[in-house]
Amino acid sequence: MRWRACVGKFTPMRACLLAHLITFAVACSGSNPPVKSAAPTPTPVDPEPVAVEAARPAPAGEVVADDTPRTTAGGNRFVVPAGWTIAARAPATIVTAPEGDVTIVFADVQAADADAAVEAAWSAYGPAKKRWALEIKQPVADRDGWSQIQTYAYQTSPDEKRQVWAQARFANGAWTVIISDAAIATANKRGGQLGTLLGQVLPKGFERESFAGKKANPLDAAHVAALAKFIEDAQQALDVPGVGLGLVQDGKVVFAGGFGVREKGKPAKIDGDTRFVFASNTKALTTLMLAKLVDEKKLAWDTPVTTLLPQFKLGDPDTTAKVQVRHLICACTGMPRHDLEMLFEPGRINTAERVLASLAMMQPTSKFGELFQYSNPMAAAAGFVGGHVAFPKLELGAAYDEAMRTRVFEPLGMTSATFDFKRALAGNVAAVHSEGFQDKTSVVPHKLNETILFPNRPAGGLWVSVRDMLRYVQMELAEGKLPNGKVYLPKETLLARRDKQVATGKDTHYGMGLSVSSRYGVTVVDHGGDIAGFHSNMIWLPEHGVGAVIVVNSDAGGAIRNGFRRKLLEVLFDGRPEADAALATSIRNHFEALALARKQIRVPAAPEHASKLAAKYANESLGDVVVTRAGAAVTFDFGEWKSEVATRTNPDGTISYVTVTPPLAGFELSPGEAGGKRTLVVRDAQHEYVFTER
Repeated sequence: MRWRACVGKFTPMRACLLAHLITFAVACSGSNPPVKSAAPTPTPVDPEPVAVEAARPAPAGEVVADDTPRTTAGGNRFVVPAGWTIAARAPATIVTAPEGDVTIVFADVQAADADAAVEAAWSAYGPAKKRWALEIKQPVADRDGWSQIQTYAYQTSPDEKRQVWAQARFANGAWTVIISDAAIATANKRGGQLGTLLGQVLPKGFERESFAGKKANPLDAAHVAALAKFIEDAQQALDVPGVGLGLVQDGKVVFAGGFGVREKGKPAKIDGDTRFVFASNTKALTTLMLAKLVDEKKLAWDTPVTTLLPQFKLGDPDTTAKVQVRHLICACTGMPRHDLEMLFEPGRINTAERVLASLAMMQPTSKFGELFQYSNPMAAAAGFVGGHVAFPKLELGAAYDEAMRTRVFEPLGMTSATFDFKRALAGNVAAVHSEGFQDKTSVVPHKLNETILFPNRPAGGLWVSVRDMLRYVQMELAEGKLPNGKVYLPKETLLARRDKQVATGKDTHYGMGLSVSSRYGVTVVDHGGDIAGFHSNMIWLPEHGVGAVIVVNSDAGGAIRNGFRRKLLEVLFDGRPEADAALATSIRNHFEALALARKQIRVPAAPEHASKLAAKYANESLGDVVVTRAGAAVTFDFGEWKSEVATRTNPDGTISYVTVTPPLAGFELSPGEAGGKRTLVVRDAQHEYVFTER
């Protein structure tokens, strides 16, 4: 379940979107954020704030009707998303979202270095009306024809609800600077379009590397060793206890094993049979169960959901009536992420029925089919609908479990697969590890994941081993056939799940629980999964008969998962050696950002602020926050989990409380007052929740 994009990052939650957006500018768009890449040690940064304008209407320009290729003033190529406005103000090219509160600037300038280029780009953007100070500058590895790449993140305050960054790139004797000045809510809503806009900014005359027409190398001992070294080197640098890896080629398992240990400080090794939580990779198996029901003619992809489960209801009646089975899992109905309800109130939304009922309180924020918007509750509903169709007399959750057992796990021989935490934790299982604001991992309890995942299990609750996930990948590569040649599912029904439902970038799209990319001239089908302490990916190349599964049992290990896909392609096709440098810089930047985040917070919380807190706060959607004290330490107790909090002073002089206890370090709550009562405000993507003093 990809319920929190920044699990494992140590900047406050306000920085999560920033990392996500910069990722689009740095590398490919797709289901998994690519790693930032490597470069020389950063040069000193001028501490003076940069003069910029907070928000301005874009100059009059062209509104494009469809995704449209354009060039910057210097001839560098990019794609303007449908509905966005493009205008020229030499040397800048300015692209603005339909809402007017997300602006992306491309400025081509001559400058002595990256710092000077960025200064010139801000001047080209517009007159100074507001000052944002630089928060951190970090390098990115040479790639896609660009060199000397530097990323600049600027300090914003929570009440601004904005993220601001810049990136300088060098090619053809000139600098191209990208500036992003974005309202957080709109940037989240239009994340897929930002992938189109920022995912393929290429220098004039440059042609991206393509593996089209190449034959994949055999995954022999030497090639597997190259993949293993990539993993083990990063594992040591990031203090990641364990990594599971599986590889298949031409229908045969090449490798099914692991690196490191199940639990830090204990000797038991990771192997091919160790269970991990595979989080959002569950979605693809949920859609596989639905495909079996399609094959059995118990439903169709275009069957209206309300005819199968009349109690299904969204906050918008028009959208409810339009939703077909395929739409529950396509991330294309306009329903935004609603993950804080799962995180803050798992004790209340603790059954399948309550998860389904919670959808009635959720409103779409874009038109039906217009934008990619990822929704875990909608994906959970998909599984419960399928379970109900298969076993209408059972409770929704039990029906889903039985449908998955009979339609997926048993036919594919996935004997380790389970949604039962008690069963999963009884045997060969990986422990959860996280870091908080520390630079070393530690074991954390499974309880939080259980309370979140079990009621939402169709979206992300699968426990399974690498070996058994390979059985699933083998079936996908065999286009619906089992190893004995028997047809498990007709090819056309299986492959319908990969059909484009909504674009996520220029050469990427989302199907039904699966992402598909043609970025390097070969088709790559994959999906990622993220939950506290577990990060995974499954990848297959249908044209080449190659598949892989990778999973880590530490939040810091997400960097390994992120970089693995590129490394796999390099090994298979003798690609340009980019992955190692990218991962090396990702690791270095990780620790640099961690050190900065530690400097920005005060632990224990500043007493002059903590003394003003109420004893208890409540929010209708997210429940209660109880404030407790033990000596100087202040703890926020959210019911199902709790954390000591630090204080951080924001650029505008306000303060924030930041959770510091792993695995949920980095949540930010802002104190305030409304109607004569004290409040705490937490923001997540497109939503703002106010806890009021009780």
